Amino acid sequence: MDRRNLIAAFTGTAALAACRASALAPDVRADLYDCEGCEGARERPAAAMAATARIDRPGEPGERLDVTGRVLGLDGKPGRGVVLYAYHTNAEGLYAGGTPETEWSRRHGRLRGWVKTGPDGVYRFETIKPAPYPDRSLPAHIHLTVLEPGRRAYWIDDIVFDDDPLVDAKYRAARENRGGTGIVRLGRTAAGRLLATRHILLEPHPA
Repeated sequence: MDRRNLIAAFTGTAALAACRASALAPDVRADLYDCEGCEGARERPAAAMAATARIDRPGEPGERLDVTGRVLGLDGKPGRGVVLYAYHTNAEGLYAGGTPETEWSRRHGRLRGWVKTGPDGVYRFETIKPAPYPDRSLPAHIHLTVLEPGRRAYWIDDIVFDDDPLVDAKYRAARENRGGTGIVRLGRTAAGRLLATRHILLEPHPA
């Protein structure tokens, strides 16, 4: 199974887990580390992170959303100790409320957080559903940066929502499927929160 077919199969976790590294072509992206803002992934000590983090603060406007999934390596095994850095707009479509701590805390706003996967590769962010930019130049999205142990950080396809009118045929055709597809179909948790499941396939790195 080549990498393109593996990404297509990634919606079925069981099928993905059966794949092995020997079956994959080493198609390292030339621009893998061309990643403005990925420095934000290192702004918190990984040792203090858990597999679950809350991004929104009490009283934050917007509909509550859980983002979850499993990180898997090219060998189909869970990605352990992987840091994920997420940030997104508020309910008005703005990166608002940042702090002067760093450039990225200013630019990315207050709605950002970090998790580190455990042995099962599972992660979860608790937050709100972001809004599109006010000019509607892009659909509502959540940025994700991946930082593997001993590697440089890189970004993967944003999480976007399948029912967003801005996720049209043109938008879908332009996706690179970095880390697998970022287009998710929203569901509901038992508690009634929105639920987005975004599995992540780690990218190959240069030797």
